[in-house]
Amino acid sequence: MSIRPRLTSTPITADLLRGALDLERTEHGLLPHRLPARARARNADGQLAMAEAQPSGVRLVLRTRATVVELDTLPTKRAYVGAPPRPDGVYDLLVDGRLADRAVVAGGNTVTIDMATGSAEVRPGPVGTLRFSGLSAESKDVEIWLPHNETTELVALRSDAPVGPVPPRDRTVWLHHGSSISHGSDAASPTTTWPALAAALGGVELVNLGFAGSALLDPFTARAMRDAPADRISVKIGINLVNTDAMRLRAFTPAVHGFLDTIRESHPTTPLLVVSPILCPIHEHTPGPSAPDHSALSAGKLGFRAAGDPAETAAGKLTLSIIRDELARIVRQRAAEDPNLHHLDGRELYGEADAAELPLPDALHPDAATHRRIGERFAKLAFHPGGPLGAA
Repeated sequence: MSIRPRLTSTPITADLLRGALDLERTEHGLLPHRLPARARARNADGQLAMAEAQPSGVRLVLRTRATVVELDTLPTKRAYVGAPPRPDGVYDLLVDGRLADRAVVAGGNTVTIDMATGSAEVRPGPVGTLRFSGLSAESKDVEIWLPHNETTELVALRSDAPVGPVPPRDRTVWLHHGSSISHGSDAASPTTTWPALAAALGGVELVNLGFAGSALLDPFTARAMRDAPADRISVKIGINLVNTDAMRLRAFTPAVHGFLDTIRESHPTTPLLVVSPILCPIHEHTPGPSAPDHSALSAGKLGFRAAGDPAETAAGKLTLSIIRDELARIVRQRAAEDPNLHHLDGRELYGEADAAELPLPDALHPDAATHRRIGERFAKLAFHPGGPLGAA
């Protein structure tokens, strides 16, 4: 008869977490946030509230001799009316930097979203338990990466040996902001979103402020980046401004300048990379907004289409091609006085040849294979020695 080891509880504290800018005490435990409370207080949008509470890039980082680690969590899962059920969010276990296991947590709350009406219904559910066993009894660094696409309340941590924080390492912190593509969209797991892959290849510590549907040049996001410690910074701008039809060219240009100005208030010489949108055929020359593709929904799939009129670009409506040209111009202008400001055309990460080989499944978001390609290319282009975010 096997005997389960006795497990001891350890309080979950800020020094055991990386990638979060704030922790909120809830009825059940701790909810990691990727925007600080001051920024959240300025937000009135439900989409951003959901996105910033989904812990993309957030992970528990422990030093321990434990052979068994359990984590109780309360996830909040999403479902879409008329679409197939979404898979449960994945937790990745890394031991000394290498992927050792993956698991999911059943149960939790469910938010059912009707894409046609924009309504959402919440159904509460139970706390679930994640268990990793069979680990080496040697001292090791254990990382549990939380699901990038599920709000995750941390309830309890147990192990069969003491756990503690990993001592600080002299590692470069990379602060990144972007859209759902940076958030992780349809990546296979939290360590395989393109920013997580790029960070691992570049040997940097990721703080991911990729917010699905919400990279909209919000001033409170710029202030959060201004106030966050960072050795390297990147901002990926464009797709959400088109697919929400949030602003026209007249407002876009000063908004970009204001966003960069705010970051530079506390990071005046930090390497800063402005990344324009990857290729997205539906919005290259057609403005937003993006709308659900009802023909795809009727077939049980999520899909999107461009609902704008190309003729409206004459009145200042934005397309991805217009945004790319303007971002390149803005960076050229500013770089004359800011030698640490750089630009990367997003089509170098995913362009026409890539779209022919790996088309965007729903016309907006890359799949798992495309995340890997983007992450590998970003690491090569940005983090190589002498690159815009690489070693000097």
